[in-house]
Amino acid sequence: MLCPTLRSAAPRLFGPLLSLLCLLCGAEGVLADDSERWPAPFGGFFNATFTFATDYSFAGISQTKNASAYQLGIDYRSKDFGFDIPVWFYASGWGSNIDFPSTGPGLEVDLGAGFKARALNRKLSLDVGYIRYTFIGPPADLAYNYGDFNLNIGYDFGFASLAGRLRYSPQSFGDSGNSWNKRALLTVPLPFLSFNENIAFKTYGALGNLSVDRFWYWQVALVTSVYGLDVMVAYTDTSIDPAGCAYTSYCSGRVFMSVTKAF
Repeated sequence: MLCPTLRSAAPRLFGPLLSLLCLLCGAEGVLADDSERWPAPFGGFFNATFTFATDYSFAGISQTKNASAYQLGIDYRSKDFGFDIPVWFYASGWGSNIDFPSTGPGLEVDLGAGFKARALNRKLSLDVGYIRYTFIGPPADLAYNYGDFNLNIGYDFGFASLAGRLRYSPQSFGDSGNSWNKRALLTVPLPFLSFNENIAFKTYGALGNLSVDRFWYWQVALVTSVYGLDVMVAYTDTSIDPAGCAYTSYCSGRVFMSVTKAF
């Protein structure tokens, strides 16, 4: 999840910067949580999702030249380990088409694994894991592939939930060295908009910071869960000026939407 075309057009800013942009999507897009779908070995179960999006927007930057994306995720969740609080192992895979102007069309495949826990009547959540990002299509000597250590902490207040995420890579995209990225996410359910039990609404706002060059991005969205589909309409933007984005529209403020089905 990056945009190497911007790196090639503005190397001083984006060489180390866009290597860090793994904040909103990727392996985390598949939920290793409580929804039981398919039975799996060792008492666990699988989940799967398919998403169509009008743009693969990552940290406010289009990964598909503002064109559509098709994304598939699959996740394994073990049974709880039997401690006083629920703790389980998960492993997930996620893939999407990409289209970088500097390297052309390709695929992104993200593989993740780790442990999750719930405490305080399942209101407090903790996720510790690792994600490996692999890009199929760009030449291997560009060294785009890399991994992140991942920490997520969240709390559900009932009327809203607040989550924070920290990711660290010892050798990030393009052999650009170690990197840190941070993100805060506020999600608010909107029960007063629900018409029946098959339709629900929520909204969220996200703010992220990348330690290199003090890059910021933000996103706000409305998500409608309707008869098994999650439909999202979102606005995203960045603090990158036009010159820093190679005078393209890929970092500009814009609206996009997605439709996700869980299987």
